[in-house]
Amino acid sequence: MPDVTDETDLLATLWGPRATPRRGPKPAISIEKIAEAAVTIADEEGFEAVALQRVAEDLGFTKMALYRYVAGREGLIAAMVEAAVGVPPVFPTETPWRERVDIFVEALLVTWRDHPWLPWVAIGDRTMGPREVAWIECSLAALDGTPLTDRERLDSSYVLFGLVRNAQSVSRAGTQLWTADQRLRPVVWTALDRRPDDFPQLARVASAIEAGPAQDNGLRFGVDRFLDGIQALIDDRI
Repeated sequence: MPDVTDETDLLATLWGPRATPRRGPKPAISIEKIAEAAVTIADEEGFEAVALQRVAEDLGFTKMALYRYVAGREGLIAAMVEAAVGVPPVFPTETPWRERVDIFVEALLVTWRDHPWLPWVAIGDRTMGPREVAWIECSLAALDGTPLTDRERLDSSYVLFGLVRNAQSVSRAGTQLWTADQRLRPVVWTALDRRPDDFPQLARVASAIEAGPAQDNGLRFGVDRFLDGIQALIDDRI
């Protein structure tokens, strides 16, 4: 395999032809093994623990040996994301569009729960591999055959990924009073005790806050309301 040194090489690594089986012993190192080792570290210790030096040590190689397959941290991240995303679901024949969306959402949620670091690494302007692009294809296919325009299906795909990402790790999504973080509870009660007139809406939902976060961090509610809106749009065009 040629040295992976720039964006073109990274694309070639992720999108190159599938390797054909060869006789004899398998190579001791490969891009797949490197990615698998990095994913294991991220799953067990957190994404911050992932580094080329650490991956090389776990595999029993030098850091320089890995540079033949990955171009620094960017190349390593691209490879491990591609390995972690897995294969998107295939919709059974004649499945209604709304059920297809549910299948997609559940599969994506499982993948991101298995790899909690993944939804936050897989954002921004970066190089994606065929597996990851297949998830986008899957989200578009979920709404295939509906009266939605191509632009609307693409926008819907964007919204769906965002809904699942937000629910998967809601505590990292911003100012959240509905997370499981118990440090926020005293803040709420202090606000209601000392300045009740400033927070009348919080006072009304205080019992819900005390009950803790929804089991799915509001994902089912968000997806259902999103789908209701899509259904209304479709019904208006039939």
